[in-house]
Amino acid sequence: MNILFLSRWFPFPADNGSKIRVFNLLRQLSRRHTVDLVSFTAGEPIHQAMAELQRYCRTVKTTPFRPFKPNRLTALMGYFSTLPRSVIDMYDQKMQRLIIQTAREGNHQLVIASELDMAIYAQPLRGMVKIIEEAELASLYEQSLNAAAPAQRLRTALMWQKWVRYIKRIRRQFDGFTVVSRAELDLIEKFDPQDNSEYRLPPIQIIPNGVSLEDYRGDFGIPLPNTLIYSGALTYHANFDAVSYFIDEILPEIRRSQPAVTLTVTGSLQGVALEKIHGHQGVVFSGYLDDIRPAIAQSWASIVPLRIGGGTRLKILESLAIGTPVISTRKGAEGLDLKDGSDILLANSAPDFASQTLRLLNDPALRNSLSRNGKIAITNQYDWDTIGSQFCNYIEQIAANNKNHEPYPLVS
Repeated sequence: MNILFLSRWFPFPADNGSKIRVFNLLRQLSRRHTVDLVSFTAGEPIHQAMAELQRYCRTVKTTPFRPFKPNRLTALMGYFSTLPRSVIDMYDQKMQRLIIQTAREGNHQLVIASELDMAIYAQPLRGMVKIIEEAELASLYEQSLNAAAPAQRLRTALMWQKWVRYIKRIRRQFDGFTVVSRAELDLIEKFDPQDNSEYRLPPIQIIPNGVSLEDYRGDFGIPLPNTLIYSGALTYHANFDAVSYFIDEILPEIRRSQPAVTLTVTGSLQGVALEKIHGHQGVVFSGYLDDIRPAIAQSWASIVPLRIGGGTRLKILESLAIGTPVISTRKGAEGLDLKDGSDILLANSAPDFASQTLRLLNDPALRNSLSRNGKIAITNQYDWDTIGSQFCNYIEQIAANNKNHEPYPLVS
């Protein structure tokens, strides 16, 4: 098939979870299909990045991304719309024209809109099968549940209701849906159950995140005692919350028994107010690393004290693929089929998290066992070669079941 792939994230370098997912899906799709990529960018893509993507895509076209600004006129007008405010404010006419032009030229049978941000751009396209890839609602739902102040509760409740209506509308306009976890699938079906619909809703397929195992083979260094790492940009609110929680409530207890323990936090710090995180002793904020693998490999353990957010955690998969054990909250490991005590250590309260971390820091045999079992679990379940094959099989089945679409794209 000729596939038109629409991406919110320019996927190279693949240096965050969304980019890693898109890059690997493109790589897997290119083995069986012809792919044209239209993507937003944060700036002008460099020649090397374009060349890397052209290994997998017939064409690569881009336009700069316009982030959501809540005080912009279009965002304020969104209060009076049934659509989510961010959908209205971030809609980009230039991107829409670029997509329409590419569709006219490409003889596509199928369009994949990666993440809900790109759904609106696929809607005007006619004559091809449409799939939403990675519909994520859990983080939005959590915002509506966890708002504190009355005004914030009202605002987030309104936001959530708009997203529910939007997802119902999209499900009736697209032929297929993918999510990264069972939790995401259950959330969509909770608010838009098949039984209550007059339409035959498209099947939802779980396509988890994964790792390319070949990228994690090799010698990246020896783990050092008393070293912990958290890999994730603090520009993402869930990562900021996790690191603040660990430093405020967990690390002091660990350091009472092991004063030499250090924590490295990787990822972008652009615009991050580090002064809001107290107790920096023994904590290093490395900023963005071109290659995070040595930092993970040379750490005794990875910590994932996440309390909010959705999806499945690439930071856990990367650590286990390298052989670095992980201590996580259950929320942090949500969506991953890993055995507590064998593949990973789970802890939900701050005292339990500190206890599990100290247990691992003081037990080399436990570290070796978790390292070995974690690698086996990743190899068996989360290799992108296996996941990519599942994804291709799904979209091919969706295309075969929707042969009523006209064979050439007619764009309104």
